[in-house]
Amino acid sequence: MSLKNWNARNWVLFLIILVAAATRFIPLMGDANWFNFTPVGAIALFAGTHFKNRWKAYCLPLLLLFVSDIFINYMYTGQWSAFYGGFAIVYLCFAAMVFIGSLIKKVSVGSVLLASLVGVLIHWLATDIEPWLSSPLYSKDITGYYQSLIAAIPFERNLLLGNLVFGAVLYGGFELAKSRFTVLQTKKEIA
Repeated sequence: MSLKNWNARNWVLFLIILVAAATRFIPLMGDANWFNFTPVGAIALFAGTHFKNRWKAYCLPLLLLFVSDIFINYMYTGQWSAFYGGFAIVYLCFAAMVFIGSLIKKVSVGSVLLASLVGVLIHWLATDIEPWLSSPLYSKDITGYYQSLIAAIPFERNLLLGNLVFGAVLYGGFELAKSRFTVLQTKKEIA
């Protein structure tokens, strides 16, 4: 991934995503009601939609997630930690969101809403496998898995809200910027 392939459009996309990622560090008063309200899902969808180079589309959001996770883990635990229980499934879910974003060919409210819903559904079903299997709170049958899913509803609701709010800002802001600055448009959009 050389810098010579980074045109003005890519730099603007990168900066928009970086600013959105920085909002992960805004403390929401330690209120558990806001846990999982993050820009990460929206960033993954947005990168999948707008970076035509698949390496950039996947690497940028996953790298930002990884780096911000290290700092957020430190903020909550006081220890530097790059990995946590179930991290591999979480990262695979966000990689799936990049893929889902790549399926958006024409940005619209409906396409971003549908992508957000599908991404959160995948995240919900996959990330609750680890707590179900490792926690003594849940029986190791389908009932225990359902209980794990139900317990996760507030977190997934917040992820969906984050996808929608940050998705509206990312997609809406970039579409507005493209309408004003042709340098941000792809050759296909200009034609």
